[in-house]
Amino acid sequence: MSSTIEAGTAVAVLAAGGASEHRPLIITLFGAFVVATLFITVWAGRQTRSAADFYAGGRQFTGFQNGLAISGDYMSAASFLGIAGAIALFGYDGFLYSIGFLVAWLVALLLVAEPLRNSGRFTMGDVLAYRMRQRPVRTAAGTSTIVVSIFYLLAQMAGAGVLVSLLLGITSDGGKIAIVALVGVLMIVYVTIGGMKGTTWVQMVKAVLLIAGTLLITFLILLKFDFNLSQLLGAAAENSGQGAAFLEPGLKYGATGTSKLDFISLGIALVLGTAGLPHILIRFYTVPTAKAARKSVNWAIGIIGAFYLMTIVLGFGAAALLKNSDIIASNKAGNTAAPLAALEVGGGAGSTGGAILLAVISAVAFATILAVVAGLTLASSSSFAHDIYANVIRRGKATEQEEVRAARWATVLIGVVSIALGALARDLNVAGLVALAFAVAASANLPTILYSLFWKRFTTTGALWSIYGGLISAVVLVLFSPVVSGKPTSMFKGVDFYWFPLENPGIVSIPLGFLLGWLGSVLSKEKPDAGKYAELEVKSLTGVGAH
Repeated sequence: MSSTIEAGTAVAVLAAGGASEHRPLIITLFGAFVVATLFITVWAGRQTRSAADFYAGGRQFTGFQNGLAISGDYMSAASFLGIAGAIALFGYDGFLYSIGFLVAWLVALLLVAEPLRNSGRFTMGDVLAYRMRQRPVRTAAGTSTIVVSIFYLLAQMAGAGVLVSLLLGITSDGGKIAIVALVGVLMIVYVTIGGMKGTTWVQMVKAVLLIAGTLLITFLILLKFDFNLSQLLGAAAENSGQGAAFLEPGLKYGATGTSKLDFISLGIALVLGTAGLPHILIRFYTVPTAKAARKSVNWAIGIIGAFYLMTIVLGFGAAALLKNSDIIASNKAGNTAAPLAALEVGGGAGSTGGAILLAVISAVAFATILAVVAGLTLASSSSFAHDIYANVIRRGKATEQEEVRAARWATVLIGVVSIALGALARDLNVAGLVALAFAVAASANLPTILYSLFWKRFTTTGALWSIYGGLISAVVLVLFSPVVSGKPTSMFKGVDFYWFPLENPGIVSIPLGFLLGWLGSVLSKEKPDAGKYAELEVKSLTGVGAH
């Protein structure tokens, strides 16, 4: 234990020492990004006049612009910090996150993007309500959207706390919680003022910055190893202390039968989760046509694919250049591997180059977090205002102004909840947290969307059973899993009340969501409206009558 504490102190000194001389530069970089994005938000806010502007950016974005924004929304703290950390600590098994996150886009492209754009208006609830009873399905869709978004927000908040505390040398829990609160306040400002237009432009800027920053670090790491990938992987395996096992399956998911099951569960959640993520689904409504929606996903796949290829170099580069014990001492879950690798390739602790590169990469990662939390908050507040407030509480009688006002108040409330939960989750691996959000989304949202679009016998009862059954089972299994208690890296340390052995519930909750949707529809006495289904089918496949 004492050696771990010493290593942790060493890393804190390394980061703070390398950055302290250049603290004005660091603060300037962070400040410049925040000011620039606030300017964009205020500019966009002045053009936000209607509900369509607030929820969908007036449907004015091109396929390329939306593809860039989707990339900005999707490449989160989990991608930049969590995956690099997972690869640095677990080698091949960590690399599987990159594969899962990328393959998931094929499901979104082939099954969801175009039909959803054609069928809905602003939210997932619009699609379900088209052929089912409005109030119950909108309530369920809104509840699910908010829960999934909050799970995802936890990861971003945890990443923000780790990142800025490393950069500024903050070691106290109070300081880390203050950073989480700052991110929460900024995201509330972005969404309440800018709506979808402001959020989209922030995401586009952030995507460009993240790709540029990752490309720079990738180039510098490869330069260290003469652009020889074999040499890089060999150095990573040797420096990790695991030898050849570092480059083979099983370091994390293979030691026991339970860990193998956990891997299968993780894989299912990653591949199916994207097509059910609320903040990704609402992006399909910001383009004018279904063709543009399809084109935006194609652009997103290209940009995201290039990024995930670079995370492989980031992760294995961190393993090759840094001691495993130093990475863990800085952050138990490995979330600081990428910034520490940036410090190392820039010249090391105390060097001007190292401090500048650490500041730049950390500012880019901070930009990543702010853009993603804005998208998540917008998705959940939009669903509350449009589905629950306007169509359930006000029964469709709310004006557009009242609806947008409700969305802004919901943003504040969701921001406060996220800050509170993010403070508890600050020591968890952000890639693992996002995988949980994927599992909840795939359990509650995806079965309902697919059944609604492609199965004519699907009923309101089936939709409710699927959403609530998938949602409750996923959340309960997470609460009683090692993610929350029972391990040193759990959310609540020193307590042990877990009984579900897997860290990801997808292998149980996702099939259950599909099963309950089918069972509820088969057992229901409600007769599906064949005419409505035929209308939805034509609309989803052709775009006739789409908004």
